[in-house]
Amino acid sequence: MFPKAPDKHKPGKPLIPNGLGVIYVLISATYLFSLSNFESIGKAALTLASCILFGGFMGLFDDWADLRWRYKAFLPLVAALPLAMLREGESTMSTYFWGKIDFGIYYYFIIVPLIVAITTNTVNQLGGLNGLETICPSIILTGLFFVSVNVGREHCILLYVPLLVSWILAYFNFRGKIFVGNTGSFAFGITLASYAIIANMEQALAISIIPYVINSSLILTNVLFFKRRSKLEMDGLLLKSRHRRSLVTLIAYYHPTTERKIVLIISLIFVFVTSVAVIISAM
Repeated sequence: MFPKAPDKHKPGKPLIPNGLGVIYVLISATYLFSLSNFESIGKAALTLASCILFGGFMGLFDDWADLRWRYKAFLPLVAALPLAMLREGESTMSTYFWGKIDFGIYYYFIIVPLIVAITTNTVNQLGGLNGLETICPSIILTGLFFVSVNVGREHCILLYVPLLVSWILAYFNFRGKIFVGNTGSFAFGITLASYAIIANMEQALAISIIPYVINSSLILTNVLFFKRRSKLEMDGLLLKSRHRRSLVTLIAYYHPTTERKIVLIISLIFVFVTSVAVIISAM
């Protein structure tokens, strides 16, 4: 049912089913649509479902047509429209240093679009190794879920099924059995951004995605200013790199190791920053 892509960092480069992120999109959207009849969270569920569907469609279109980055950078802004409408009249956002601030109209026209665009694209840029595209966003989504539970918000019900499906896909992706493709990575990224805005926990998201931002900053700096792209080299089962142009190559440069260990190292980084985000949100 799914096209196959080579696993470039395995001996023999075996072909693996690709694009299984569509499973996350379909199951999550179906679940959220089923919640639309609940008066308290119906609008939020429909908004999150529409955002996930859009992220999945964008990723699927990218898999088919290989979109240029200039288009991928701005397409997620479409998802900012229903989010801004849902939060109409609620332009207050929590900040660590200055407490809660009402940004007024700037929240809808600047902050929401920036959160959606930055989160979706940075999540999509961290990949290439089995598990990175699924484990890292699943860790952040789990952190956002715990923040919701800690503050007693009913929005956490929105994540019951998406969180379960994301971890199931992460398990098989880490084992090298499936790839989620751009369909999955864009859907995961837009889920993080959308849920954080819906549940008013932008601060927790901003802290949790710091490793994503660092990775994208390294990649974009090298591509835009030096026309250099990141690349891994295989030495038997070890992955190494001669440069430091992404988070992955930064680790491989100083510590050549196996694909799984690099993924685990990066995952632990996300566990740390997400834990910090959860603790700060509980203060």
